[in-house]
Amino acid sequence: MTSTDSKTYQPQKLKLSLWFHAFPLGSLLVIIALLAWISEYYQNQNVWSDWVASHDLSNSNYSERIHPKDLFRTQSNTWSNLAYVLVGLYGLAFGWNDLRSTHPSGRNYLIDTPAISFLFGAACIYLGISSGLFHASLTRWGQQLDVGSMYAPLLACIAINIGRHFPLLPKWPIAWNSPQSLRATWPWLAIGVVATSYLLYHYKWSMSSAQVLPLHIVVVAGFAIVDCIPLQRTVRYPWNRTGWFVLALASLIVAVLCRQLDVAKQFSSPESWFQGHAIWHLLTSVSLASLYLAYRCDNSGTRTTPDKLNPTS
Repeated sequence: MTSTDSKTYQPQKLKLSLWFHAFPLGSLLVIIALLAWISEYYQNQNVWSDWVASHDLSNSNYSERIHPKDLFRTQSNTWSNLAYVLVGLYGLAFGWNDLRSTHPSGRNYLIDTPAISFLFGAACIYLGISSGLFHASLTRWGQQLDVGSMYAPLLACIAINIGRHFPLLPKWPIAWNSPQSLRATWPWLAIGVVATSYLLYHYKWSMSSAQVLPLHIVVVAGFAIVDCIPLQRTVRYPWNRTGWFVLALASLIVAVLCRQLDVAKQFSSPESWFQGHAIWHLLTSVSLASLYLAYRCDNSGTRTTPDKLNPTS
């Protein structure tokens, strides 16, 4: 046990260059311009006519008006998915920044493992593209992709938590002298997230998202609750980390409320850009970003001591 356990951990301060913000924000502007041009170019051409339509095309679960002949059959519910893409782009930027930065190792798992930030960022971008495709097309395949992608960012959060608790594989007799780089768990966690995401997409029609999605949320929430209980009474975690967890929970609760009001057709008029399901997209992206930032605020490394995280023997 090190003497630092009696101190309040402070979040690591990373130097974020202008590029750090220019990459995600600039990329988002390029995507918006490109999508706006494509949408205008294919207006009233019904590009989805040969695709198998989703049930939502004829009997939508959402309030927003449908434009069957437009590239974006729903506007607000489509464009709002760019919030997930922005969160994903920032995840990639954080990963790249961590990869290039020099900082003390063993103090924060997420900062020490840029690959996991890349994984989280890619999962959020996957969700934004998939959900956007569904709300733009209202096709059956788009719906399968949309529902299947909802789990990916949550699976990435679960992988982050598992990695924080178990950053290294056990010192099995066959690998007793193996270097830490070969014992890292993050490659296996990444493979697990990708494989599980594919299976959830592939078997989407064989399961109920109303049961599977809450299960993922409960697992992530369970990790957050356990994570807020220090193993040692002398360990005090930074308040900003708890604040990010609270923001993640509050955003999710309000998002669910907006979504349910939208399903009940009680949120706004069909012509409004202020749609309940679009607000769901925005607030759940805030929730995911808050979870990610909470993990970055944890300077206690993992639930093990820094000595165990970076053993010298």
